[in-house]
Amino acid sequence: MILFKIAWRNIWRNKLRSIVVMVSVVLGIWSGLFIMAMTLGLNEQRMSGAVDTYLSHLQIHHPRFEDDYNKKYTILNRKTLEQQLDTIKQIKAYTERLVINGMAATSKGNYGVQILGIFPEQEKKITKISEKLVSGTYLYKLKRNPIVIGEKLADKLGLKVNSKVVLNFQDAENNTIAVSFRVEGIFKSNSSVFDMGTVFVKYQDLAQLTGLEGKIHEIAILCNKIDSADSVKDKVYTDNKVETWGQIAPEMGYAQQTMSSFIYIFMGIILIALAFGIVNTMLMAILERKHELGMLMSVGMTKSKIFGMIVLETVFLVLIATPVGVLLSYWSIHYFGVYGIDLASVAKGLESLGIGSRIYTNLPKDMYFIITLMTLFVAVLSAIFPARRALKLNPAEAVKAN
Repeated sequence: MILFKIAWRNIWRNKLRSIVVMVSVVLGIWSGLFIMAMTLGLNEQRMSGAVDTYLSHLQIHHPRFEDDYNKKYTILNRKTLEQQLDTIKQIKAYTERLVINGMAATSKGNYGVQILGIFPEQEKKITKISEKLVSGTYLYKLKRNPIVIGEKLADKLGLKVNSKVVLNFQDAENNTIAVSFRVEGIFKSNSSVFDMGTVFVKYQDLAQLTGLEGKIHEIAILCNKIDSADSVKDKVYTDNKVETWGQIAPEMGYAQQTMSSFIYIFMGIILIALAFGIVNTMLMAILERKHELGMLMSVGMTKSKIFGMIVLETVFLVLIATPVGVLLSYWSIHYFGVYGIDLASVAKGLESLGIGSRIYTNLPKDMYFIITLMTLFVAVLSAIFPARRALKLNPAEAVKAN
């Protein structure tokens, strides 16, 4: 207990230096955790945006469909597959689509698009396009050839609600046809690329025009939770190709897998930088107290107690600063997790990556505990070198030091 008291009093002998060390630890922990929360928030927003607009948790296609998106490769044994999907409890909902590549054209220009023939009521359960409309309605108001397009495409082609756009594509017999559609709704998602390149029409209209009645190219599946995707895939027995979101968009799957490792690496770099600061501060403290340490050694304080005292001083500094840093991090992350960070100034760049202009921070609660342990561990390691330096002092010479 005496050693604890001495160590506690020593850290307050030079209050300014101790406060500087504690503030650096607080700011290091806060900045590290907050940047990690922003990074996780960005990744999660990109992931959820992709799932909510086009990716879903799983997709099923003909084994050869994705080679060149040839319209003749439709889902095999559709009815049997649907019956099987209906029995899997982990599936929240699924929808069927026709997928045709074509060209959207107006008097102001043309642009290559992917035309999705959908069942609107089914699609609402999978994607959130119906909730992202900036004008118009979602394929229920107009009776003949309605279309829903992205805001970026509408701006490029000079389209508004009730404007006409001509879609050029090939039917089942490879005959090129041009059909006029009327814009019923305009949506805006987090991805400008998706908004530019995807349009939605009714399945019945597209199937009749292409001669693909009763056939589909794609089944998009939404599970109860994203972690269930792999287990659901294993339960689907079909000659068709079943892919999880990670297989459809491998870059997102890779980012999701490596994000946790990146957090520890980044936080480790910050803690190492803090460690150098602590080592430097404690070495200065030892040089200033050479006379005192020499006196303690002369009156019989063992080297182990000298070592323990210096380590305790460092641990006390970090024990005071760490809870403050963690609490400050938790408060700021929680606040911006609710209200978000407005990045409207770089919105165009973020939209090209499929991310919205407002970022919501997010950090798993167990990370706070892990980072606290990492900080304490680094503090103990940081104290070893200054403590060993103190043990090398010659008591006779140290006593004479000013």
